[in-house]
Amino acid sequence: MTTYYPRWFSAALSVLFGIVFFALLQGAVGWGLISPYVVPTPLEMLSALPVLFRDEALLLKFFLTLGTTFAATLLSIVIGVPFGWFLYRKPVFAKAYESWLGAAFAAPLILLYPLFMVVFGRGIPTVLAMGVVAGIVPITLSTLQGLRGVPKVYLNVARTLRMTEFQIATKVLFHAALPTIFTGVRLGLIYTMIYVVAVEFLVNIGGLGFLIGDLYSRYNIPGMYGAIIFVVLVSVVLFAGTERMEKWLRSL
Repeated sequence: MTTYYPRWFSAALSVLFGIVFFALLQGAVGWGLISPYVVPTPLEMLSALPVLFRDEALLLKFFLTLGTTFAATLLSIVIGVPFGWFLYRKPVFAKAYESWLGAAFAAPLILLYPLFMVVFGRGIPTVLAMGVVAGIVPITLSTLQGLRGVPKVYLNVARTLRMTEFQIATKVLFHAALPTIFTGVRLGLIYTMIYVVAVEFLVNIGGLGFLIGDLYSRYNIPGMYGAIIFVVLVSVVLFAGTERMEKWLRSL
């Protein structure tokens, strides 16, 4: 028998987990189990946030990283989903390029950032381009996998109802493949955010990645962990938006 809980129950459990985790971390650092020179106490992290807001433009850097990650993920969807559709419609190209895409997905493409700096310059376009490169591959592969997984009986019924090819694509194929496609979108979002923050860190180009590297070089450990909390917040905001978008598309 399935037990149903109120909507707020999962959120309450999440908040409770966070409280317990930070309480344990506070105790572990306070009791000397973890060196305070490596990990500060949560209270020190929180006390560093007002200084970051005032002196380090934390909010501006948060929105810069958030906006860059969102834009890179959106561009990855715009390119990756049609490319996955193309590979589904042209199996010969899928056979030729699918293994290459898998290899690119496993490769550390972050090492190409010097080349991207030569092409796009030392600025936000380089960060955006690296994020797009990271996000396209999982979205393309998931789109292809999702479309391949649509049961043939769905297509047969659609053709029996004399649906057009456009209707079959939008109302049958993509609708049925939507959960798999959004699995790829979430994976692409993860890789995009990692690449965006990493390039910001490596090249000292704005955003939270730059701030984390700068605070580390000044050995402001509480401030560095405070900035990392906002990187996690970027992930939370974008994942929440992705979930709402999937629910909206599935309701159409």
